[in-house]
Amino acid sequence: MIYSMMVKKKPTKNEPTFDITQLAYQMTYGTDLTKVDGIGVVFLLNLIAEVGLDLSKFPSAQNFTSWMCICPNKRITGNKVISSKSRKNKNRLAYAFRQAANAVGLQKEDTVLSLFFHRIAYRRGRKVAITATARKLAVIVYNMLQNGQDYEPIGTEEYQQLVRQNKLKNIQRTIQKLQIKESELAFS
Repeated sequence: MIYSMMVKKKPTKNEPTFDITQLAYQMTYGTDLTKVDGIGVVFLLNLIAEVGLDLSKFPSAQNFTSWMCICPNKRITGNKVISSKSRKNKNRLAYAFRQAANAVGLQKEDTVLSLFFHRIAYRRGRKVAITATARKLAVIVYNMLQNGQDYEPIGTEEYQQLVRQNKLKNIQRTIQKLQIKESELAFS
């Protein structure tokens, strides 16, 4: 038996009967949240169910990410960082942001968010990368909804160039901090 290439997907019992992306687009006055990598229909349903599309109750993106407990919780004593793990919480929206961040990490194509995810995952591990990318997604969504702006990421080459420039600045700062002279930097 040969099956046709265009097999229609049978709707599941919990699948909504209306187009959620179009409804969210209309409710946000023209801001398309699905343009952001990792954000889909299930995420939109969670966002609408948990906080709605009006995030004016949060004064800033920092307050929004802190409410969801996906930001670093630095514990400092004596100018020494003891811990910077995020607080534990059972927030459903934070879980949705983490799922979206995990989807970004599993993408095959290189985007700015996936490059960020892989850079953090290489340095600190996958769990930390998921939380960091979830926070970045939360800030993007907050800014999109509050300012009414579309998501326009920079190109991947530009992003990699910015990362390289930041690494060079950090190396130069370390050299100045250690008071190393140029004559001492010569490698033989």
